[in-house]
Amino acid sequence: MKTHRSLTPRQEALAERKLYTAIAALHDAEEVRAFFRDLCTPAELQAMADRWSVVDYLGRGMPYREIHSLTGVSVTTIGRVARFLAAGNGGYGLVAQRLGKWHLHAARAAASASGPPEVRRREGARHG
Repeated sequence: MKTHRSLTPRQEALAERKLYTAIAALHDAEEVRAFFRDLCTPAELQAMADRWSVVDYLGRGMPYREIHSLTGVSVTTIGRVARFLAAGNGGYGLVAQRLGKWHLHAARAAASASGPPEVRRREGARHG
């Protein structure tokens, strides 16, 4: 994460919290769209959309290479999303579950089972 030399860690945390509060104040997808289009560059929006687009496929247990073929998202990014599904902050799973896409336990299983062997080994070591 980018740091501001003039801000203390406490000030940075407060600024981040204010951003989350602003997002939570939005009422629907169109308001969120308008806010994010003002806030983010096109490249930032694309990167976030790419990450979100693979969550459902990982929840279905699809292999990384198949997800890459369907979405064009890099295998590295897919692996990163899978790691956060398995051992992140719970945000991907929470939203996917609220949208009725799949259950969190299925996401965790898919994230660790469909990844490359080195990811599966790390996840197994972390949870075992």
